[in-house]
Amino acid sequence: MSCKVIQFVVRLSTLVLFLPTFSNVFWISAAEPQSGPIEATFIEFASDDGTKEFYYEYVPETFDPAKTSTLIVALHGHGSECGQVFNGVYNEFRATNDIAATHNAVVVSPNYGSITSWMGPEGERDLLLILEHQKSKRRYDRVVLSGGSMGASSTLTFVALHPELIDGAVSMNGTANHLEYENFQEAISESFGGSKSEIPLEYKKRSAEYYPENFLNVPIAITLGSLDTVVPPDSARRLAETIRKIGGTVLLIERGDIGHSTPYDESLQAFEFVFKELDSKTARE
Repeated sequence: MSCKVIQFVVRLSTLVLFLPTFSNVFWISAAEPQSGPIEATFIEFASDDGTKEFYYEYVPETFDPAKTSTLIVALHGHGSECGQVFNGVYNEFRATNDIAATHNAVVVSPNYGSITSWMGPEGERDLLLILEHQKSKRRYDRVVLSGGSMGASSTLTFVALHPELIDGAVSMNGTANHLEYENFQEAISESFGGSKSEIPLEYKKRSAEYYPENFLNVPIAITLGSLDTVVPPDSARRLAETIRKIGGTVLLIERGDIGHSTPYDESLQAFEFVFKELDSKTARE
């Protein structure tokens, strides 16, 4: 894999942009995924109104609750179920699970609304309840929200809506603008409660690009593929640049030679960036 690296540093902000090149090649050493399929624990509970909520939980053997601990919430993609995070197929999620094993974290993959929810109101409610349930089970020092594709878009939406609940975020191939996004509109309109022409304010509410200030205290890594037509990269790229300009902490990794995926190396780098920023913050406190 060859990439040209351009790095901008603005106070506490870091923006790294990868672009394909045929000269002045910068080589990034390839890391090998450590995790394959994982037998995560299925957990179901009833909310106060009797609604059944469920998620999968992976507690690595290395996890030590006496040390600084992190809850990683990993959101699945469109049309998949929460078990997608642990099936060992997707590099984005293999990196998620590998990071958990080396950074004293627990991984939770929730059902959030439906398999095509795109963080509509029901998905938002589910995730709020599941976060509360996890925090009742064990003490966490921080929460990192992450996901791929629909899960990446939903990560951006949830942080924009509830920045006080999230300490760090990793968004891999997501959109930051639902007013602009054109794919999967039938599923999104069902989840959001109407089309963008019928309820434009709901679509704006769930578009992170309009709320960059809500990311000022949430270190975030965003990965994109320039050739992505499933979830085009433009809005997330603009969000990253705006966060950088207003003084937030952001890493942008964009591969010019790929579409709707993030390779293992870049997925791992995204998580490493967020954990490094969180560790630095802990050390300063």
